[in-house]
Amino acid sequence: MKFTLTDEQSGFARSVDDLLSRADPVAANRAWAAGDHEPGLKLWSRLADLGVTSLATEATPVEVCIAFEAIGRHAVPGPWIESAAYLPLALPDVDLTQSRATVATPYAVDADTADTVYALVDGELHEAVRGDPVTSVDPSRRLFTVTAGDRVDHGDLDAAFNLAVLAAAAELLGAGERVLADSVAYVKQRTQFGRAIGSYQAIKHQLANVRIALDFARPLVLGAALEVTPRSVSAAKLQAADAANLAARVGLQVHGAIGYTEEHDLSRWLLRVRALQSAWGTSTFHRERLLADLLAAR
Repeated sequence: MKFTLTDEQSGFARSVDDLLSRADPVAANRAWAAGDHEPGLKLWSRLADLGVTSLATEATPVEVCIAFEAIGRHAVPGPWIESAAYLPLALPDVDLTQSRATVATPYAVDADTADTVYALVDGELHEAVRGDPVTSVDPSRRLFTVTAGDRVDHGDLDAAFNLAVLAAAAELLGAGERVLADSVAYVKQRTQFGRAIGSYQAIKHQLANVRIALDFARPLVLGAALEVTPRSVSAAKLQAADAANLAARVGLQVHGAIGYTEEHDLSRWLLRVRALQSAWGTSTFHRERLLADLLAAR
């Protein structure tokens, strides 16, 4: 099966990418990690004006994937999955398009910038109060404990969870694509023994393996967007996480010592990939979920 975006979807993808390319999201990511939220909040407002915060309820999951792949490709900070993918379906009667919200599962992402905080407790959604910060592998994805309060009326939490998983898969795909693109550009510039290191077969093979992994992940993500079932979104998250992790590992290897430094932009995506691998269900969770679904269908 060949997945091809419509002209309208392709135009939307270009619009999001053009906006983010001009907005210096890496600087916003760095500022967000340091506690300066202003650049990230301005970027949030611009994406909201473009309609990203309303995609979950007013568009299709394909558009959600398009937006979140761009968010991953540009390392945009903020509780995007929680506010623009999960909560719009979890709270269909609440207008979240002009505000930021987050949900603890069990920790709340960027709760210090959210207008409202919720907690998922025993399959029910509750209002919550932000607590103490928790160390996060990605400083631009800040985590907080919460204290759950009153239960709130909610919609289909299973559907909301599946869309959040799909958004996480798309963001991982975008991050992997960015790491690969930057790695290819870097190996063309860095020289060793008088040759660009990208001319060595060993490096070509590693980068080709990343390209193949991402190309296998993309149809799973887009296919999951067409049906959004537990089986499809779990498979998409697993493949996207594996592909992005491979991209991160190879990207770190080809960049050499500079890739380990916080000052290099590569670190923005390495840490985001690491954090998203376990967000909205670990690989173990999704493998077990996928196996259970396959066995139930026998």
